[in-house]
Amino acid sequence: MTNPAVAASATPDLRCYDRPALQEELVRRERDGTCRATVTVEGLRCGGCVAKLESGLADLTGLTDVAVNLASHRAEIAWRPERTSLSAILAAFAAQGHRALPFRPDGPDSARRAEYRAALVRLGVGGLGMMQVMMYAGALYAGALQGMEEGYRDFFRWVSLIVTTPVLLVAGHPFFAAAWRDLRHGRYGMDIPVSTAIGSAYLASCYATISRSGDVYFESVCMFIFFLSIGRFLEMRARHRAADAVDSVLQHAPATANRISDGQLEIVAARELQPGDRVLVKPGESIPADGRVVAGTSSVNEAMLTGEYRPRGKGPGDAVVGGTLNEEGPLTVEVERVGAQSVLAHILRLLDSAAEARPALAQLADRVARVFVPSILVIAAGVAIVWSQIDPDRWFWVTLSVLVITCPCALSLATPAALTAASGGLLARGLMATRSHVLESLAKATHIVFDKTGTLTEGRFHISDAAAVGTLDLDTCRDLATLLEAHSEHPIARAFRAGGATVSLERASAVATIANRGVEATVDGHRYRIGAPGWVAELSASGGDELPAMATVALGDDTGLLAWFALEDVVRTESQAVVTRLRELGLAVEIASGDASDAPRKLAKRLGIDNVLTGASPEDKLQHVRALQQRGAVVVMVGDGINDAPSLGGAHLSVAMGGGTDLAMSRADCVLLKDDLGALTDAIVLARRTRVIIAQNLAWAAGYNLIALPLAALGLVAPYWAALGMSASSVVVVSNALRLGPRRRAGAPAADNSATVTAAGASA
Repeated sequence: MTNPAVAASATPDLRCYDRPALQEELVRRERDGTCRATVTVEGLRCGGCVAKLESGLADLTGLTDVAVNLASHRAEIAWRPERTSLSAILAAFAAQGHRALPFRPDGPDSARRAEYRAALVRLGVGGLGMMQVMMYAGALYAGALQGMEEGYRDFFRWVSLIVTTPVLLVAGHPFFAAAWRDLRHGRYGMDIPVSTAIGSAYLASCYATISRSGDVYFESVCMFIFFLSIGRFLEMRARHRAADAVDSVLQHAPATANRISDGQLEIVAARELQPGDRVLVKPGESIPADGRVVAGTSSVNEAMLTGEYRPRGKGPGDAVVGGTLNEEGPLTVEVERVGAQSVLAHILRLLDSAAEARPALAQLADRVARVFVPSILVIAAGVAIVWSQIDPDRWFWVTLSVLVITCPCALSLATPAALTAASGGLLARGLMATRSHVLESLAKATHIVFDKTGTLTEGRFHISDAAAVGTLDLDTCRDLATLLEAHSEHPIARAFRAGGATVSLERASAVATIANRGVEATVDGHRYRIGAPGWVAELSASGGDELPAMATVALGDDTGLLAWFALEDVVRTESQAVVTRLRELGLAVEIASGDASDAPRKLAKRLGIDNVLTGASPEDKLQHVRALQQRGAVVVMVGDGINDAPSLGGAHLSVAMGGGTDLAMSRADCVLLKDDLGALTDAIVLARRTRVIIAQNLAWAAGYNLIALPLAALGLVAPYWAALGMSASSVVVVSNALRLGPRRRAGAPAADNSATVTAAGASA
């Protein structure tokens, strides 16, 4: 039976989710009778929240499985409907301090927009309030040093109180709410000492203003809230990008399908398809489900799976994957897998599992908080008790000094400030960091794994070699090839048009584009073919054995073969220098490509790369990255396609090319905005320098607290000086970090920020 206490706590708005009509849309039923659903979870702050939530739900009767994803703020739950209900499970989430609601594909966008607007309002209130109060504080500081009439002093204090109050109530609300939730459920996070210090400083300042005695700290309250709000805002934006990335995968699956029923076509929802159904996929349409071709031939673009832009020929008996694009001819496909069993769903699961498997470094702040926060609270309580016996009139002010002086601002700024400043340096070099751990992880990198197409290469064909083998000269063969390929939109055809030569399309008649073969046409009374060498040779009944192995495309007529062309992907001009520099910096360089041909090995030999993985699926790439990590490697993954997204999420550090897919850029830790791999080597040098700065900041922050805490506890530091010391400590940390900011070399031209702005805006 369902836990009675939890079931009773289910409110009417939660019990509505038990209605069959709603569950048809939100709940998936397994063959064994188990129900599954995805829910969005509010209030997740760190890995500790996830662990406590999962352990708190483990004993709920009837709940068989729960997996919480911190990156997307979602949880996958499974339960036995005869033992519990969905509303009872949602009530159990609420009892743990986290509101949860069933996930709806059309709901996250509006929810995230609402969260973004609320965060923006809080940030605006905090920023405006801080600027105003700092102006009044400047007058009070000057008055304290040079003298000020009490009337003016009281006026500035009351105005500061009026301005600070909405900052505290609006911008500071998330910190107090999170601290209260942590206290209710026995958790210790940074929000507790932060809220305690902010609240105490505000109340003490209110008391000083009303009683016209003591000191006020309104400017410190506003400053704390504003800078902490900036950090929370950036964290929210990164989380939204991760969630948007997962949602974007679903867009590759079409909403409808042309099902063949009794010889007739009927348009049905793609989710209604069942294994055994047959569907017609027209040119230009996405394949609605995993299956096998039973009729027709065509080229299918599988870039979402392999990352390779070159379409693959498909005919009867070949397997096709839902979400891939049929480019040329109609296909009849028999459905084999739908829903959770599809390859697209499998990629989604890989994305989620990769996002959860973050490096242990990401949990460092949580481990520090579990020790630091209780220690500070215990010390402050001890100081209050001792001073209440020594001098009852001073116990509050001494305790407040301890709380203010030990507020973990400098300690918490030590790493983020350096990373933020260095991220600006990265941006000036054409690399945008989207996660705070980028430089810290990059500094420790030992291996860098490149995708091939669109990463080390430009992702477009060019004619690398050609030769005439018949009666016509090579220039004439090139002109004929350009004329025939002008009637095709195949990626290979674009290589022949790359030179910009103009052709008279009217010269060609009876043009036929054959899927997975090539183009056939009549030119000046002669029948020509260009395309696959074997198919071209069939026109003249020649074997085509005289062509070299490198021949990708052949040209011929009814008399025999006329010419062959070798096509290769264009290698980036900087690839060789980048690989050489990376090896000089001590990194092992590898290639992991979805291309099953020998092209990746040829490229690796050309660039001096020893380790190559070819024909790799998304799961193969992810497993390769994890295998390196198990051997102690710190892995950087560089890619540009959907197939790279799981490995990008699983690597310690992931880099996406600026010209890659939205999914790859959203899942990546940083994005190369200008498609220049040279920024990687600059980033490694900057990252190693950043690590030194971070060590200096941490040493300063820790040393300051070790020295200042005893002085404050002994009553030798007034709250006013405690706030000033805390602020000075933060200024020292930030100033040291600013040394990592962008610096333009002498004589270097100003950076072109247009591409940066455009790319950043597109990824936001």
